[in-house]
Amino acid sequence: MGTNELFSIAAHHAARFRDAASNRPHRPLHDYADAVEAFSAPLPEQSSPMEDVLDKLVTAAEPGLHLMTGSRFFGWVIGGSHPMGVAADFLASAWGQNAGNHLVSPSAAAVEAVATRWLLQLLGLPSSCSIGFVTGATVANFTCLAAARGAILMQAGWDVDAKGLFGASPITVLIGDDAHTTVFSALQFLGLGHDRVVRIQTDDQGRIVPAAFGRAIADVSGPCIAILQAGQINTGAFDDFGSLIASAKSKGAWVHVDGAFGLWAQASARRRYLASGVDQADSWATDGHKWLQTPYDCGYAIVRDELAHRRAMTISASYLPLATEGERDPSHYVPELSRRARGFATWAMIRHLGRSGIEAMVDGACDVAAGMAQALAKEAGVAIENDVLLNQVIVRFGADLVQERGDELTRRTIGTLQREGAAFAGGAVWRGRQVMRLSVINYQTNAGEAATAVDAILRAYRAERPDNVSP
Repeated sequence: MGTNELFSIAAHHAARFRDAASNRPHRPLHDYADAVEAFSAPLPEQSSPMEDVLDKLVTAAEPGLHLMTGSRFFGWVIGGSHPMGVAADFLASAWGQNAGNHLVSPSAAAVEAVATRWLLQLLGLPSSCSIGFVTGATVANFTCLAAARGAILMQAGWDVDAKGLFGASPITVLIGDDAHTTVFSALQFLGLGHDRVVRIQTDDQGRIVPAAFGRAIADVSGPCIAILQAGQINTGAFDDFGSLIASAKSKGAWVHVDGAFGLWAQASARRRYLASGVDQADSWATDGHKWLQTPYDCGYAIVRDELAHRRAMTISASYLPLATEGERDPSHYVPELSRRARGFATWAMIRHLGRSGIEAMVDGACDVAAGMAQALAKEAGVAIENDVLLNQVIVRFGADLVQERGDELTRRTIGTLQREGAAFAGGAVWRGRQVMRLSVINYQTNAGEAATAVDAILRAYRAERPDNVSP
């Protein structure tokens, strides 16, 4: 079989899967055990025709795939893998480019340079910032905090990249009590510890309380990293960047912002106020596979001090080429040498949507989230537990019941919704109570799809709560 025929078959399978999405339930048909059984077979002793292998892969995989690209998938903050980005990513795979350096693949390096410029303009960040194209916000946070660790210890007279942490001055890390778990993981990977931090009190929306931050920063002496948040994972709330960054800078702290999805509020004239002052930070982490709708994996580590960024990430060896004036070596900004060329999908999505299309997509998701919250809140016993200012909605069922019964009713409602499959949402614990989380971020989720999802949620709730239930 020729390459053209094989790739055509793969493209047909991909298009068929996406075109049939509206007829599939928003849940996998196979659970994990079923999926293992579907793939299991003795170790092949002989080769198989490529078309047969592709057919077997599709047959085994599709029943265990979640409809994460579906218009009524609200389980996590996951973009819809827009066809434009997927097509560009197909090509990136077919081209087989290692984006490790600019001489091996000039196009892969060049597209990142241009996409960097576009991203900084879209996100309202200083044009001099550098960007590393990484797997997602987890590695973006890691990369930015590695640059932070190196820069603040360098100011204290210690080269951590050369000497390690042994003998270095202690680093104080200030972080909100409701920061995302991946930030704590990044601190763990960097030797700063996920528990050896100063956790700052947050308010009912998960925002750092400025007075509490002020008390904590007043006690700081020596190197310090302050970690703020643009878009709390449950509520979508933003820290008060204006006051917090100024307070942190008064003690010479490096300020990092975890903005995995919330940083994209900067692309909207209507929502930009939520992130006011965020451009004054020193580094930012965000994702492309969330609001920009690129395929997985695609994240951006953005650093104001390019030298600190490169010092933390550059991999040197005699066999690797050196960049000259005006050249950008992609491996100087990420913790990988061999990696896929993520810049192509990023460039393609921005080129396709443009500034106005991205703004409309952000605004559309936020408007849909607000509409869903309003519709759900009209139902007796249903409460919206957050201020819906962005794209996140947290819902409590049985809000008129004692907590234990409300928790159980909420869990059962989520379970029924997931089994029924018209829409998908997950659960979480917020302020000690069980809630349903709705993350509205798919480019296909319009008012009509949202109304269908709301009907499905209320149907599940009503099925689990008889009219005669008592508090």
